[in-house]
Amino acid sequence: MADTTTVARGTGSSPAPGRRKKNDRAPRAGGLPDWSIPYVLLVPGLLVIAGLLLYPMVQLGIMAFQKVGLAQIRGTRPAEWVGLENFEKVLSNDIFWSALRNTVAFAAVAVSMTLIVGTAVGVLLHRLSKRMSLFVVIGCMFAWAVPPVAQGVIWRSLFDAESGIINWALNLLPDWLAAPPDGQTSWTGTPWLNDTIPLYIALVVCVVWAGFPFIAVSVLAGLKGIPNELYEAARVDGSGPWHTFRKITLPLLKPVFAVLTILSIIWDFKVFSQLYVLMNGPTNRDGFNLSMYAVAEAFRPPQKLGTGAAISVVLTIILLIVTVVYVRQIVKQEEM
Repeated sequence: MADTTTVARGTGSSPAPGRRKKNDRAPRAGGLPDWSIPYVLLVPGLLVIAGLLLYPMVQLGIMAFQKVGLAQIRGTRPAEWVGLENFEKVLSNDIFWSALRNTVAFAAVAVSMTLIVGTAVGVLLHRLSKRMSLFVVIGCMFAWAVPPVAQGVIWRSLFDAESGIINWALNLLPDWLAAPPDGQTSWTGTPWLNDTIPLYIALVVCVVWAGFPFIAVSVLAGLKGIPNELYEAARVDGSGPWHTFRKITLPLLKPVFAVLTILSIIWDFKVFSQLYVLMNGPTNRDGFNLSMYAVAEAFRPPQKLGTGAAISVVLTIILLIVTVVYVRQIVKQEEM
């Protein structure tokens, strides 16, 4: 009888053809070490960010310290370095402080209203059935998907003095509820978009209408992560809806509201397209915000791109300060 022990042992000790041991690794192309692979994969994204964001920001910062006009853009004359002169002109101009006041006041109202309306709609969506919630979400996202210029066109037509639906709806209300302005027998012909306060009322409505769907969907996503057992326990204890919202929903959604607040502040501080359309261009200096003021200084004859760049740098610094202060307050509250 043949001795098969040696054959069996040899078969067991050698790997099958085409298989590798677990410790063996195929050589990588280019001989890159394992730790460098994630960083190499990030290079294309970083190059895109550098080309689309970093380079324009650097050029904007350089231009803020230069005198740049139409001649410099055409290349017939070199840009003149003026140091802090552009910033001194901006900060000494009354229009800048008026635009800053309009920007801060509008952002405070718009951010607050967007968060309130978006949160209310998000809570409503959480209570609806799946089909009805999906239907409402799709309808809301249509408003969020409308481009900013189209938003301005829509609401400019709605607030039109002669044929706008806003004046038509106000005419249907009784005088004790919505009396026409002094000297008018009806709301028809009321120029909403000529004066600063009515203009910004229309802008707030436009921005809130377009911005609350994103807040609502984000709040809905946060509500989906809250265990239902907490709400059931609150109902057993006799807690009302408002008390339950303050004690359970609001604390658990603080991280969501923190991110949404920061994003809303950044978006509303630099609103431009909607205001440009509602105002029909940079025509009313009293109605400028900082973005409109920067564009007016940079592109209205005579072009002063250096001054416009300085305004943009100031706006960026303000946003950075607001963001850092808000984030620090959030971190302190979480550490307490």
